[in-house]
Amino acid sequence: MISSLIENYYPVLVFLIIAVGMAVGMAGAPFLLAKRRPDPAKNAAYECGFGSFGDARRKFDVRFYLVSILFIIFDLEVAFLFPWAISLGAIGIYGFVSMMVFLGVLTVGFIYEWRKGALEWE
Repeated sequence: MISSLIENYYPVLVFLIIAVGMAVGMAGAPFLLAKRRPDPAKNAAYECGFGSFGDARRKFDVRFYLVSILFIIFDLEVAFLFPWAISLGAIGIYGFVSMMVFLGVLTVGFIYEWRKGALEWE
């Protein structure tokens, strides 16, 4: 029974070994093959026009995370609107009412956040 089970999962084991080997190879190849010759052009400021300042690992303000989460929530709302709008003729009044309830809940959440001052940036 065990040998039959091993025979059935042998292709999966081979696949995992190849996948892990390729991942380690692709992640490790630049350390072995890349040239390490930084020049002034590589160390220059990128598109912003000024050099870096401060520590890159400093803590962000919580408001940054709040705004980013709010963006994701409302971005997903718009992502749900596209398939709904395309299939509105097929889903009928039930689909329309369901989407209005969904948008109503999101609107109530948006008004709550607005009143709490979550959208104010100082």
